[in-house]
Amino acid sequence: MDVSVIIPTFRRPDGLRLAAESVLAQANPCGLKVELVIVDNDPAGSGLTTAQAVAKSAAFPVKIVPMPEPGVANARNAGLEAASGELIAFLDDDEEAPATWLCELVGTLRFYEADAVFGPVRTRLPDSLTHHRDYYREFFARSGPEESGHIDHYFGCGNSLIRRAALPSAQPFDTSRNTIGGEDDLLFAQMQSAGAVFAWSAEAWVWEDPLEQRTTLDYTLKRAFAYGQGPSAACASNRPVNLPGIVFWMVIGAGQAVVYGALAGVLWLVRAPNRAHMLDKAARGLGKVFWGGPFKLGFYGTAAS
Repeated sequence: MDVSVIIPTFRRPDGLRLAAESVLAQANPCGLKVELVIVDNDPAGSGLTTAQAVAKSAAFPVKIVPMPEPGVANARNAGLEAASGELIAFLDDDEEAPATWLCELVGTLRFYEADAVFGPVRTRLPDSLTHHRDYYREFFARSGPEESGHIDHYFGCGNSLIRRAALPSAQPFDTSRNTIGGEDDLLFAQMQSAGAVFAWSAEAWVWEDPLEQRTTLDYTLKRAFAYGQGPSAACASNRPVNLPGIVFWMVIGAGQAVVYGALAGVLWLVRAPNRAHMLDKAARGLGKVFWGGPFKLGFYGTAAS
């Protein structure tokens, strides 16, 4: 098998159907051998009916993997264990890929001899959402270089392609990140330290349809705070612990929180259109300072219920 496309899902049957059907509709002029792996991470099995319906209409193998222990790392590891492809693509259950998506990813990986490839994410919002619309569109999107090529940094797992041989182990996603996320950042940081080559595929974009309950400042600012925790937490996860790195990021974060927080206060008073953007930056700064222990926030598995 050339490529295994893994879709982890948790209580989003409609999103799963859209994501899975977009994989089934992939154009395949390069003759790839493809399989789809759907991992249902809901103990109640809410995605099984949708996954079974998708499998009946598929022109290539579809594997349905129940993973009753909720957690984003559990789901990704279970998908990897079931997958047989030498290349592993990840698509989230709130994303939809155009027909050329998979071939674009594979072509970029092969052309640039990369170990992992990342593509753009475009946000699709309902017309009824008008408050802070530009902020939400940017928050849920992923942008990068205008042209494909090598990059010296990494992005998240959603809309990515990884060479299996470059993974550090058979179960590479850290289960300590099951509820809080960031398991993909830790993996790619580990791969980068080992010399992995990363690339960007400018044409391998996907749509993302955020859930309605996520297009609120209550959700996005908490998520921004959690994203901000990433650099400090990554230094803490090093062995030995990178104490200078932790101190560096905490100092940077404190400065960001003070400066951006003050600017956000002023912008909020005058009702400036970009006030949510500035609050987001302040939240990310705070996350660098308060990055561990009781400040960890849950977004996945049972924590998302």
